[in-house]
Amino acid sequence: MNQNAISILHYICIFDIQFSIKFLAMSKCEQCIVREFSSLKALNKQELLQMAHCKTSFTIKKGEPLFEEGESINGVFCVKGGICKLTKLSANGKDQIVKLIKSGELLGQRSLISEEPVNLSAVALEDMEVCFIPKKEILQFFSENNQFSMNVMKTICGDLKESDDHMVSMAQKSVKERLAETLLYLEDTFGKAPDGSLQVQLTREELAGMIGTATESCIRLLSELNKTGLVELNGKRIHLKDRAKLKRMAE
Repeated sequence: MNQNAISILHYICIFDIQFSIKFLAMSKCEQCIVREFSSLKALNKQELLQMAHCKTSFTIKKGEPLFEEGESINGVFCVKGGICKLTKLSANGKDQIVKLIKSGELLGQRSLISEEPVNLSAVALEDMEVCFIPKKEILQFFSENNQFSMNVMKTICGDLKESDDHMVSMAQKSVKERLAETLLYLEDTFGKAPDGSLQVQLTREELAGMIGTATESCIRLLSELNKTGLVELNGKRIHLKDRAKLKRMAE
């Protein structure tokens, strides 16, 4: 084989490799199911290809922080798999759970737009698969893709509404009512495990943090619900036995 033929084959191989890398990168983001549940669903093929080249994918183990309150994250996180809790450190040194985040949601949008450090910590409740997209690319999408920017703003507005509803609930409902409301929320949002218990397993301390009470009070109220047949407790697992009564209690 002469030198020219070798050179042509060399360039063909390089082209094939580059094309394959681009195609696989685009397919990976374009075919990602969780993208359809976030603002990223508005991105076109070229933007998805750009994102695939700049993103970083990694795993966060259960109990590890994704980021901590006061940290500058310089981008957004897309939760591909797993669940994490968003917490706020209170004056007494305890973590108040503000929200639980599931697959398909983005983290860090508000901080990125406001150009401020994050005001919450994110900690994995189970092993998580996460993609990190740098600030530069997100801001470019935000300025060039109107639908993407609209989706981001709708998400932020939705978060504010949830925050308002949570604040009213904390102010106007009793601890028992908040507990019933939270148990229903956990089942409606995250579903059931194969044995019928809540899919999300929270410690009693974490559950107490969600409803804004002491751990001892949460344990006592769960025991009361168990005795009256509204829930069934098996270790850490909680089965909702009477949703209708729990719903009336929550309201």
